[in-house]
Amino acid sequence: MPEIYDLILHNVQLVSLASEEDYGIIENAVVAIKDGDIRAIYEADSKQIAGLHTEQAIDGLGQLLTPGLIDCHSHLIYAGNRANEYEMRLNGATYQQLAEAGGGILSTVKATRQTSQDELFDLAAKRLSYLIDEGVTSIEMKSGYGLDLTNERKMLKVAQQLGRFSGIEVSKTFLGAHALPPEYKDRSDDYIEFVCEKMMPTLKEENLIDCVDAFCESIGFNLEQTERIFKKAQSLGLPVKLHAEQLSDLKGAKLASEYNAWSVDHLEFLAVEDIGALKQSNTVATLLPAAYYFLSETQLPPIKALRQAGVPIAIATDHNPGSSPCLSILLTMNMAATLFKLTPLEALKGVTINAAKALRIDDRVGSIEVGKQADLVLWDLESPAELSYRIGGNACSMVIKQGEVIVDKGVG
Repeated sequence: MPEIYDLILHNVQLVSLASEEDYGIIENAVVAIKDGDIRAIYEADSKQIAGLHTEQAIDGLGQLLTPGLIDCHSHLIYAGNRANEYEMRLNGATYQQLAEAGGGILSTVKATRQTSQDELFDLAAKRLSYLIDEGVTSIEMKSGYGLDLTNERKMLKVAQQLGRFSGIEVSKTFLGAHALPPEYKDRSDDYIEFVCEKMMPTLKEENLIDCVDAFCESIGFNLEQTERIFKKAQSLGLPVKLHAEQLSDLKGAKLASEYNAWSVDHLEFLAVEDIGALKQSNTVATLLPAAYYFLSETQLPPIKALRQAGVPIAIATDHNPGSSPCLSILLTMNMAATLFKLTPLEALKGVTINAAKALRIDDRVGSIEVGKQADLVLWDLESPAELSYRIGGNACSMVIKQGEVIVDKGVG
């Protein structure tokens, strides 16, 4: 008997991203899906098309079909907002001054601690809905606005719940070393001890951590403290990533590469001489153009050197209430192209295959290939360059996660 597929997409302009050199476009393609995976890809004139059988067929009407988009760096779970601090910054206060005065991250910590798990879930689910509506099928969510065991657990449980109920894949990152909580004022080493010896082992035991992150910066934690976190994560069998070189060059990216970090993120002040270490350790450079834009930064990441070294470049929204209140992966792509001079191909790879590499899920998502998950997005566009060219508007017409339609705006 012939195989009966669960879903066949036909009459689509497929953007596979399976090629290193180009978009990997297949005109008028047919994609056959079974048990959540891509089982076959054909050109429409293939003789094998006639023998296909399916439970459901969708006519793509000639639209673009890309891999599902991936937001590989977000702080989506929190309470409150910091619009007042935004106004203060525009009146002359610096990000560092706000943080040192008890604002910044700590103001969000206070609000998040006072908010129940159910309320946090509702707030984060609403934010997530905007991203899903733009084609996001996988996302990373960080803790880091709890800064004690009870509230870090609460945030990570919300991330876990969102993974169960949103229809998309959620990677849970423990960011206990995001800022120094008020109860540890002037005792940063003691807090790092608590993070390493209490929080991390407990939350790992509860299966709430997929990866460990830290904020290595002059207003965060120093290189020695960051390495203590990495060593503990390593002993627990947990991978690491790092907020690095956003405001200054503390050599965090180089340290992270020594621990085979999944990614190092921000990188405005990354030294060119440290890029080789990233390449050697297969660490992804994740750029966050919305934060660069929102903070009115002028120091560009060393993009040309990263490109020349062959380091994979991912981009992400970095959604958070203080430095990147951005809930549009499409706008992030435009910013990456306009501000950082990424090509439209690089921008698209930055939210697909390279973002998948930054979460170590590229073996199953990030490109359209036989054997990978059927995480797919249909776009009412003529060319893939339009995804980063447009400012505003949302051309997403359908989102498919593991072969299931989760967003349908009326196609086929």
